Amino acid sequence: MNAQANAQLNPDQFLAADPDWWRGAVIYQIYPRSYQDSTGDGIGDLAGITQRLPHIASLGVDAIWISPFFTSPMKDFGYDVSDYCDVDPMFGSLADFDRLVDTAHELGLRVMIDLVLSHTSEQHPWFGESRQSRDNDRADWYVWADPQPDGTPPNNWLSIFGGSAWQWDSRREQYYLHNFLASQPDLNFHTPAVQDALLDVTRFWLERGVDGFRLDTINFYFHDAELRSNPALPPEQRNATIAPSVNPYNHQEHLYSKNRPENLAFLARFRALLDEYPAKTAVGEVGDAQRGLEIMGRYTAGSTGVHMCYAFELLAKDAPTAARLAEVFAEVDRVAANGWACWAFSNHDVMRHTSRWGLSAEAQRLFTTLMMCLRGTACIYQGEELGLPEADIAFEDLQDPYGIEFWPEFKGRDGCRTPMVWEPSNSDGGFSQARPWLPVSPEHLALSVANQEQDPTALLHHYRRAIALRKAYPALAVGTHDQLRAAGNVAYFTRQDREEVIFCAFNLGDAAADITLPDGSWRAVETDIDLVDVPAGGGPVSLAPWQACIAVRD
Repeated sequence: MNAQANAQLNPDQFLAADPDWWRGAVIYQIYPRSYQDSTGDGIGDLAGITQRLPHIASLGVDAIWISPFFTSPMKDFGYDVSDYCDVDPMFGSLADFDRLVDTAHELGLRVMIDLVLSHTSEQHPWFGESRQSRDNDRADWYVWADPQPDGTPPNNWLSIFGGSAWQWDSRREQYYLHNFLASQPDLNFHTPAVQDALLDVTRFWLERGVDGFRLDTINFYFHDAELRSNPALPPEQRNATIAPSVNPYNHQEHLYSKNRPENLAFLARFRALLDEYPAKTAVGEVGDAQRGLEIMGRYTAGSTGVHMCYAFELLAKDAPTAARLAEVFAEVDRVAANGWACWAFSNHDVMRHTSRWGLSAEAQRLFTTLMMCLRGTACIYQGEELGLPEADIAFEDLQDPYGIEFWPEFKGRDGCRTPMVWEPSNSDGGFSQARPWLPVSPEHLALSVANQEQDPTALLHHYRRAIALRKAYPALAVGTHDQLRAAGNVAYFTRQDREEVIFCAFNLGDAAADITLPDGSWRAVETDIDLVDVPAGGGPVSLAPWQACIAVRD
């Protein structure tokens, strides 16, 4: 009997059965504003997500991750929280959330939610109290600092959204820290009461039945207590993975504004709380362009940090070549051998990878298969299963403050946040009966779920097959791997779980390439994916452009 059938018989027992379910899982990210509108206001909501859960379950994924739906003024579309323990009315109610969780569990899907702990909205009551004076009960709940003698900010820290990371507040006649928008003041994790309050928030959602958390900007929690300025970063070391190249944020090495060692002690407290509940997990988003894998290794090693960290290496601007993959995984082996990565090609913050990498239909399929064979947990972003390209949003339709600030060199994140397309019969793709908050791209309509369900050759079915392959072979989901190597355009490696050994090779190029299977007797894995034929007894194989060889040892 399959997992979904088990879940429908006894969801609670099924979901608590495997405390390590997250290891090698496939997680489906939902951007709630853009998934399904159930109320006709042009904005997606929790009831709309519940309506579409059968589609997600049909993919064979293990869990959903829902981007923030908490009460918020929406200046950063939910990543500016004004009440951690309630649902913003545009998304519904706590009762809607409870129905979503119950329905997901009945379908065998676990539910992870996005906790934004590093900062709040300026409209959060905590900040409203903190800014009133220097001696109230929450005076030190945010990061406040006096100006320098000339009135300028305390140091040179920069905001990811542009300009100084310090905002003057006339009430206290001090600056407050904001690593993002000025309307997103940073919490002061050096204050124990702040940590306690955030752990209470975490417990609130655990008690409501969530199965885990995606922790936004996990390496931003602590700042340097001495407020030392960041050193300059040499031009050759700058990397636009976290911020666009036109942003001077890339000109600093962020030693003091984030990545502080004190974070490990807080993560231990967070993990201890999770461990009070069966089979819960957390994945941290590490926002650092220079030391992301190193931080991932520290935060996920052992049993006192988070279970996994969201790595940015495969969210880069350029498509990963075989050589680049070998480089990334060699670094993982060096700095995070005892940790666990969560890999993604697309999310709500970057251009969709179909457009970002300029992928052909064959390349889209191969990268999907590759993702499901890599060691780590896999995260796919809504619409990725349809092969949606980046939408072209006119300046007058932009909503993202990031894009508005850096237009036209950087168009922001709206192009990957446009509504999901369910059917092609109207200009809104079945997302809403009203004008959507962002326009639906006309080129997306032909790629709708309804169209692809009717086409057995569509990418949607390939995603199902690739996920099924990962589930069919434990070595691909949870097994060890030897060194990932590159031979020209071919990336290859071996995965192993107990006696099961699987050889994987991927031709990431437009020309045919040869690869030789390791010594031994091999046979092709059982799958409907179009793979190269494996010769009896192994030996050399010739891979067509964008073709894979996946073989299991007899």
